[in-house]
Amino acid sequence: MSSAVLDPQAAEKTLELLWARVRLRGDLPGFAKVVNSIIGAMRGDNDAEFNMTKTVLSDPALTQRVLRLANSAMYSVFGMGINTVSKAVIVLGTESIGHLALGLKLIDGLTNTMADAPATRTELEKAVLAGHIGRQVASSASTRDVEEAVVCSMLHSLGRMMLTFYLPESWAAIQACCADSHVSEADASRELLGLNLEEIGRAIAKRWGFPSSLIDSMTYVHPEATGEPIDHAQWLATVSTVSSRCADVICRSDGADTAELSRIVGNYSDMLGLEPEQILAAVDAALQSVEDEAVISRPIKLTEDAVTIEAEPGAELGKPANAAQLLTRGVIDMRGAVQSASSAQLLAMALETVFKGLGLSRAIAFMRNNERHQYAARMCFGEGAQDLLDKLSFPDAYQPDVFHAALANDKMIFIENAHAPAFSSKLPRWWKGALFDARSFMVLPLTVNRNPIGFIYGDWDLTLPAAKVDSSEVEPLNDLRGLLVSVIEQRRHQNTSSGKSIF
Repeated sequence: MSSAVLDPQAAEKTLELLWARVRLRGDLPGFAKVVNSIIGAMRGDNDAEFNMTKTVLSDPALTQRVLRLANSAMYSVFGMGINTVSKAVIVLGTESIGHLALGLKLIDGLTNTMADAPATRTELEKAVLAGHIGRQVASSASTRDVEEAVVCSMLHSLGRMMLTFYLPESWAAIQACCADSHVSEADASRELLGLNLEEIGRAIAKRWGFPSSLIDSMTYVHPEATGEPIDHAQWLATVSTVSSRCADVICRSDGADTAELSRIVGNYSDMLGLEPEQILAAVDAALQSVEDEAVISRPIKLTEDAVTIEAEPGAELGKPANAAQLLTRGVIDMRGAVQSASSAQLLAMALETVFKGLGLSRAIAFMRNNERHQYAARMCFGEGAQDLLDKLSFPDAYQPDVFHAALANDKMIFIENAHAPAFSSKLPRWWKGALFDARSFMVLPLTVNRNPIGFIYGDWDLTLPAAKVDSSEVEPLNDLRGLLVSVIEQRRHQNTSSGKSIF
């Protein structure tokens, strides 16, 4: 662990200046909000798995990375062909997905913000490579916390990345001091700023609300720190230290020093419980996998001098051209999860399948509450949909509107132009008050023994290209609701004696 701050006033002044620069230049646009959502799900809040799924789906690039990871060889024990984030979260767990998402959002945030900061880019390149090395080392140690090791390794140099971007003049002064006085970066930083780089990184991590396990790992571990078996927190800090130091050596402009790499891994091999040869092999494997898009937010290519990051193609807006195929894949995911997933998890998978398969603006699952005699929104996907949930309920007594008509007839209904004057009388007041920006929408009823139990609603708003449900998509949509209703009916019958709700 680092020693106490030598000059509290200097440290406080440095952090105040850093926060001021963050406010001036922007706090990594959108990053803090997403991080809070991810951490909330990781901490086991209500509906943790659904909240994690919703957070991932809010970012198309992150969605693709999670699905690639779930289908990678590393997780082949769970079977290949995972098509929905909902199933990926069930298979991999909220913590694994959360750590992956935190790392990807950090890289995305810094990449989008640092076009004019080459020093920051250099540190980012090292962080990306450190994450790869951390993954390979953790895998070699047969640990179950691989994704945690990845993010901890990337965050290990957070202080350096933030200092180079927000306080470049301070970074330049530290480098000049190191060159003139031949002191370490840690000593130069403490002399000039009142605290070292890892202390800056931990202060930022605390401000962003990172989990304590990640914050604790942002500590430099000395090779002679301990000869005793280390606990999990110390192990993460050690993996992060080794990964960061190796990445630093590899990314030097004058080329990697293989002798220095050997010294680094030799110094830490006992702590990690690995042979030096195993760690070196892990480093080699990391270098070969730096283009693995399942791990990082953008593919990177290692050259003799540096790492470059390629741009991710833009996300498709509106309904996908292969909607029927996407819907079918989602149904396959549901069938594969019937035995292990809860009814709520299957409902989330069905909702995600409709949302992504049809490229909707919003997808909302309404369930019937017999005690309150009403239908109410249970879960939703789509920007801004969460804020509408309190407005999305209506009595279950029959009314002459399109929703009750769909439920009474147990047939899917698609409305191509919800704003047609002749159709206005068929739209209920609650829809006009909350969802009136929809251009088109569909209603997919869920009925057990001719008794409506809820429905899935999806719409395309006016910002998206006009779309409709084609005949090729009707069959997979009917398969989806048939499967969901069958499972609900079976589990309700099983739970009749206990009186427990299956949701």
